[in-house]
Amino acid sequence: MIAIVDYGLGNIKAFSNVYKKLNIDCVYADTPEQLQRATKIILPGVGAFDYAMETLNSSGLRETLDDMVLNQKVPVVGICVGMQMMANSSDEGSLKGLGWIPGTVKKFDFLENENPLPLPHMGWNNLVLDVEDPLFKGLEADPRFYYLHSYYFKCKNQENSIASAKYGLDFSCIVRRENIYGIQCHPEKSHHNGSTILKNFSEL
Repeated sequence: MIAIVDYGLGNIKAFSNVYKKLNIDCVYADTPEQLQRATKIILPGVGAFDYAMETLNSSGLRETLDDMVLNQKVPVVGICVGMQMMANSSDEGSLKGLGWIPGTVKKFDFLENENPLPLPHMGWNNLVLDVEDPLFKGLEADPRFYYLHSYYFKCKNQENSIASAKYGLDFSCIVRRENIYGIQCHPEKSHHNGSTILKNFSEL
């Protein structure tokens, strides 16, 4: 059973709608008991890093989430800020992240460029698959995904970066450490390619 962590942030209904179209069962989990029944976990997130961490930490779900991901090795995917929360820290705030994948979240800095790119990075962009991974099964060549962010995940260990995109610089947009995935773009808004990734996640 796929559980979408319902801690008060993120468009959880968009994920539910995708899975409904795919005829794959998923539930919202806003209690530890509901979360404990999951065999796959989606951690959504929007807004500022510190607010997202504060909201998760006060939800009553953090201890169960850490145990399931780190000890029980339940597959988890963080989307957008949900991915950024998996880092150790962020330029956007002062709170500690989950620390599930070693790295820091950095802000795009284009001030020294003659033609600085606008922030946030918003719209459609290609995804470069840097390694083979079950998450990518059946994706189109040069798949395009929807993005909306001003910060990006900088991995401490480059082997944790499994896909990248370019916006002024090459940045990691999908990361992985064992059972833990993070996706910066929005598969729930990315039509066929996004549905493919979410389906593949359900089959891990």
